[in-house]
Amino acid sequence: MSADPRPIDTVPTPPHPREVLIHALSDLLQGCRNVAVGAVSPLPGSAALLARARSDGACRVTLLGSRRHTYFTDGGRELFDCAGQGRIDAFFLSGVQIDGAANINLTCLGDPQRPKARFSGAFGSAYLYFVVPRVILFREEHDRRIFVPKVDYISAPGATAPGVWRPGGPHALVTGLCVMAFDRARGRFRLRSVHPGHTVEEVLDNTGFDVDLPDSVPETPVPTASTLALLRGPVAAEVAETYPRFAADLFGATPSH
Repeated sequence: MSADPRPIDTVPTPPHPREVLIHALSDLLQGCRNVAVGAVSPLPGSAALLARARSDGACRVTLLGSRRHTYFTDGGRELFDCAGQGRIDAFFLSGVQIDGAANINLTCLGDPQRPKARFSGAFGSAYLYFVVPRVILFREEHDRRIFVPKVDYISAPGATAPGVWRPGGPHALVTGLCVMAFDRARGRFRLRSVHPGHTVEEVLDNTGFDVDLPDSVPETPVPTASTLALLRGPVAAEVAETYPRFAADLFGATPSH
């Protein structure tokens, strides 16, 4: 199926905020040939499958934890091998904290020697952050508890010292309020768009680091009728194989056979 004719299409049913979020994530995957999505990631997983559906098959997708949607034969090990070879175009990362330099914390809160809370850890996040060209950060929640001036612990750094070879790194940040682009040369986020029903002031009030602002901030595009048909139809049935409760709650979908 070809890309959606956005300028002339209309949306008969208002999209759910999560559908706007999935659509925004999917738009950031345009031109990617090979996209990988980690475990427990239904929103990025849906976005990757939507990107594949809109690409006429040019985009390949691997969802870790899926038996059907996997371009690799054994999941995790081949993900790291292919990423190191430069064969993964995009990946998604999140964190319990993210700061304005795109550092992410997946390890602990508070003093690392005496943390207030510990989490599962970075696994291969720091490695993938260095080698995948288009790493998209995401968190559905958007508040100052998450988006902090400086993370308590750097599980994966957003930038590296001069002279360090790093083909990969942060490309954008998508949240429940907005889309931000990351300027690697300046090491800063720039507000790209604000989701419908939200404002620039709301984004700034809920962000603990400084954000660069353009002269005018557009509204995040909503999915058109044809894109919603893809998302609520074949994509919903596909993502239900890996995330059945998510697909049932958002789309009322069951796994395709």
